[in-house]
Amino acid sequence: MKHTWLYCTVFLTGAAVMVIELLGTRLIAPFYGASLYVWTSVISVTLIALALGYFIGGRWADQSKRTGLALIIALSGFLTLLVPWLTGPVLLATDPLGLRMGTFVSTLVLFTPSLLMLGMVGPFAVKLATSSLDGVGASTGSIYAVSTVGSVIGTLFLGFYLFPQVGSREIFIGLGIGLLLLSLCVAFFERNRIKPVVALPPVAVLIVISILCLPYIADSGKQIIGNENYQTRFERESLYGWVRVIDNPADNYRLLTVDASTIGAASISHGENVLTYQQIVTFLPALAPDMRRALLIGQGAGHMAMTLKQYGIRTDTLEIDPVVSEAARDYFDFEATGKTIIGDARYEIRKLQGPYDLIIMDVFTGGSEPVHLLTVESMRQLQSLLSDRGIMTLNFVAFLEDGKNAALASVAKTLAQVFPYQIALISEPDREFNDFIFIASDHPVNPEADTLSPAQRIWLKQRRVNLDQNYGVILTDNLNPLESLQTRKSEYYRWMIVDSIGLNYFVR
Repeated sequence: MKHTWLYCTVFLTGAAVMVIELLGTRLIAPFYGASLYVWTSVISVTLIALALGYFIGGRWADQSKRTGLALIIALSGFLTLLVPWLTGPVLLATDPLGLRMGTFVSTLVLFTPSLLMLGMVGPFAVKLATSSLDGVGASTGSIYAVSTVGSVIGTLFLGFYLFPQVGSREIFIGLGIGLLLLSLCVAFFERNRIKPVVALPPVAVLIVISILCLPYIADSGKQIIGNENYQTRFERESLYGWVRVIDNPADNYRLLTVDASTIGAASISHGENVLTYQQIVTFLPALAPDMRRALLIGQGAGHMAMTLKQYGIRTDTLEIDPVVSEAARDYFDFEATGKTIIGDARYEIRKLQGPYDLIIMDVFTGGSEPVHLLTVESMRQLQSLLSDRGIMTLNFVAFLEDGKNAALASVAKTLAQVFPYQIALISEPDREFNDFIFIASDHPVNPEADTLSPAQRIWLKQRRVNLDQNYGVILTDNLNPLESLQTRKSEYYRWMIVDSIGLNYFVR
């Protein structure tokens, strides 16, 4: 039991590694999105930093006589504290590199230093726990097992408890302070190997510097200067992103955003919806008369549900983010006409009871793609909830490319595997980058039906597009390259949003 303090140390530093890795995505996401590229970059950088830490730490442990774990942990705490302070400047500096390279480089710069130092803890701990070659195997296995258990506990504690209660910047600051305090404890327990008069001064210097920097670090997130034309009415970090309500009084519109993706927009003066593609909802009751019940997946600001209410249609809404639902209610006057369901669509739709006369899926914004919602398997789940005369509508953001865009073609091809009939519409006919509306069903849908007004028939006719499905692939739970097919779209959309609102709005 003489090494109990050592096992506690590797347990806590193992937990710190996973906290930094998971929170890293939350600091990057408001600027670069929560895409596969962000996760890939953070995981890759974590592995790179740990590998370097193991290598350097092993050599340092063998050669060092006057430094030990206390200094390494103090350095990791100090470097962790700096992360929230450096996030804004680093993200702004890497923006010209584009989505993929910018994500990787910013992650590399921000998180490598602290993770490298934490990676050095393991080799040092093995050195301290090993008294002879006979016990090196057991000591090494025990050290890394305890560290891994710490990582597991840290992951669960962060995801299930801490993060829903505390912001990511505050957690980073708290973690840095915790590691600095841990280094003082380790210096005490290391006193038989390194005298406190030798071990404590560098640790004390790092703690003093950290204390002096702490006010500036704490205030760094509040010093963001945004576009003066925009006013932030509401902002809160949720489990799924940074949710904001942003007003532009000069142009009379209000935005609902998650990270750098707009999911709702309305005029400030009258509150009416200003997103063109959502006009399709006024046509749907005429395309399939006698609608009574609808399901809206991706509530956003809730305008489509409120429009359907005018036609006597009761709409259940399904929204993954409770903060989005709150913002829609408080700032866009959304009033539920059916059940309000909070959760991930793939999980929640398994529990729904149909039939629905209309299902609207509006989750594919210009930001990251929830690709698991657009597969053959997902479409079949939705198909099973439709009534005999029901229709499904899906909004998708992409480039047209003369109907040969691989992502658009893949959506059409995937829907065709489930629904025998579909219509594709473009929101703004004169633009290359657009919202596309797919209407799919088990029965023919006539865009020139007598139930439509002449103006509605003209509107639909002007927006019909033909997509060449030969350029697409069938999207399944097993193979779904949609996110990679949409890389250009994500980069362009992000550029378009940040260019209008300002980069600083997306730095936390």
